[in-house]
Amino acid sequence: MAKPTGFLEYNREDVRHRAITQRVGDYFEIDLPHSPEVLREQAARCMDCGIPFCHGSGCPLGNLIPEFNDLIYNNRWREACENLHSTNNFPEFTGRICPALCEASCTLNINDDPVLIKHIELQIVERGFLEGWITPQPASRKTGKRVAVIGSGPAGLAAAQQLARGGHDVTVFEKDNRIGGLLRYGIPDFKLDKRVIDRRLEQMRSEGVEFETSCDVGEDVSLRYLRNRFDAICLAMGAGVPRGLPVGGRGLENVHYAMEYLTQQNRVNDLQEVSDDERIDARGKVVVVIGGGDTGSDCIGTARRQGAREIHQLEIMPQPPEVRADENPWPDWPMIFRTSSSQEEGCLRRWCVTTKKLTGQYNVRQLHGCEVQWTRDKKGKMTMAEQPGTEFVIDADMVFLAMGFVHVEHKGLVEELGVDMDGRGNISVDENCMTSQQGVFAAGDTVQGASLVVRAIHQGRQTAASITRWLGQQ
Repeated sequence: MAKPTGFLEYNREDVRHRAITQRVGDYFEIDLPHSPEVLREQAARCMDCGIPFCHGSGCPLGNLIPEFNDLIYNNRWREACENLHSTNNFPEFTGRICPALCEASCTLNINDDPVLIKHIELQIVERGFLEGWITPQPASRKTGKRVAVIGSGPAGLAAAQQLARGGHDVTVFEKDNRIGGLLRYGIPDFKLDKRVIDRRLEQMRSEGVEFETSCDVGEDVSLRYLRNRFDAICLAMGAGVPRGLPVGGRGLENVHYAMEYLTQQNRVNDLQEVSDDERIDARGKVVVVIGGGDTGSDCIGTARRQGAREIHQLEIMPQPPEVRADENPWPDWPMIFRTSSSQEEGCLRRWCVTTKKLTGQYNVRQLHGCEVQWTRDKKGKMTMAEQPGTEFVIDADMVFLAMGFVHVEHKGLVEELGVDMDGRGNISVDENCMTSQQGVFAAGDTVQGASLVVRAIHQGRQTAASITRWLGQQ
């Protein structure tokens, strides 16, 4: 452990953000990193807790958190960087956008503030890049096997890097014009600067990974071509089908899916051309975001930076409690009330409401909704009932649908492959990450549905290991 009495001597020092008045005027990252001295104190809070739940049940990647905390406390930064990369291909992503399941399961979190694991992780990898410790790791020998990875989100990139380091020739196919999937186009720049992605891609190219952009597999490249040219295929397209809003007025102008909005702003930030007719601009508008999760928050932060006049966020579920409920014990993820950095920048939040219809002439002008009540039956199942007499109307110039994603896109490649799917529309895989089609594997949200970046990286690594074992048997 770092320091036996560290958790008694030091309090948690949360990461500060740039002032709201400053940061809403640009799209730069908002965090103000701690100094190495403060990080050493924060690492010293890691306890000799016997069973490190942060590593075991918290982090899907199994990051060796007590070990790298000890290394940071002892100023062994390079070893900490090597330790972190032994389990995580992209700690610069998870250190920025992971919700930190590890911190929720930290033993200190039973009755105190948890160790600042996420920020320590981020500063380890950032120092690794600064010092030049993070270099390409090309395979020492080639296997002669070729693998196609479809999709360049966190699962696809993790699988591709592991496969290339295993000696295989890897080509990543991406339908968009830039590599990164939702990392590139779904997450705002103020949370993840896209130069962070480009920096890691340089390493991967040096390790032999090839990237094919603007290539829609099934359209631009045939399945027959992939089967003939590659020994294995890894599907990592994500869960790209958004959950819809089946109400009257859905077809009005200025009603958009969240990803349509976020993707466009990221393209604008990247100086890609977007015509005035296509531009989704919230400047001076009253914006309503339907959905209370991270994607909804990203819409709020983006609309605030565009200069929205007023922003409302509607959530169908009840407002979470301030502290854990009895049925939500440690070390499970705490279902408690949180305020994101984007919500801090200004929005009106409302819970237990549902949208009944949207009205307007050509453009949306009003959202009509009502309050709902949730009850739990004896088996724990939650049911919703609309409450009579609670109807309301919100004036709205623009509505963003941020209600999550349902499953991978079926049309095209998935249908052509004929792979089996589960009851939720995700691609089914066996214990070796293989689909019902021989030699075709799948990873990430394509398999598990919309989830976290850290889980996608984990599944990408697992799938790469399964592909390597399978290729070795052919």
